[in-house]
Amino acid sequence: MNGARFDFAGARVLVTGGSNGLGLGIARAFADAGAEVAITGTRAAAAEYPHDLAAFAYHRLDVRDGDAIARLAAGLSALDVLVNNAGASFAFEPSEWDPAVFEDSVRVNLVGAFRLSLACRELLAASGLDGGASIVNVASMASFRAVPIVPGYGAAKAGIVQTTRNLAVEWAPTRIRVNAVAPGMIETNMTRGMVGVDALERPHLERTPMGRWGTPEDVAPTVLFLASAAARFITGQTVCVDGGYSVT
Repeated sequence: MNGARFDFAGARVLVTGGSNGLGLGIARAFADAGAEVAITGTRAAAAEYPHDLAAFAYHRLDVRDGDAIARLAAGLSALDVLVNNAGASFAFEPSEWDPAVFEDSVRVNLVGAFRLSLACRELLAASGLDGGASIVNVASMASFRAVPIVPGYGAAKAGIVQTTRNLAVEWAPTRIRVNAVAPGMIETNMTRGMVGVDALERPHLERTPMGRWGTPEDVAPTVLFLASAAARFITGQTVCVDGGYSVT
């Protein structure tokens, strides 16, 4: 087999929004590579989710809550990799065209990631991981093109790309690399309502050269690569994992 294999034995990894969907796929990939993985979710306990999260340390977190972010970071003894994956979109009533909902979407999808990155900076700077510590942010195709149904989400994800660049430049002297992935159409809870709805699904699949939905397992290896020593000279980049969508 020609699949890449990563060794994160002993590495401490935090994946926000790791209780479901893309975040869960990323968390499982790090755990399979030997890492000690902590995840966050919005429910009171891991047992409240329908799938098995026993392999992870679970922390309840609303990324809009700055005090909760500070408490989470203060409770960690060490950290080598932070994956800022938690996010949400608000396409319907109330929609992101309501300024209050727009602001809430930006807080969820951008401000929370920025706050948590700053809160974890000292832990990451103390990492002895080969290639340096890493932050991997989750952007989106909405970072690069108009998605009028979710203007706040798009603005936030565009901000993730720029925040990735700024943190990368500012923190390079501390051996913290900061990169991002921009997934295409990935089968998750967020996109479940589009599957099988021709008017929503078909335009995206027709624009995607590979002609299919992606899965969390398609995205996770790129996250692990960016956090690995194999990417030791890569920082400030956003890698599209989209089946070719972004180049059409």
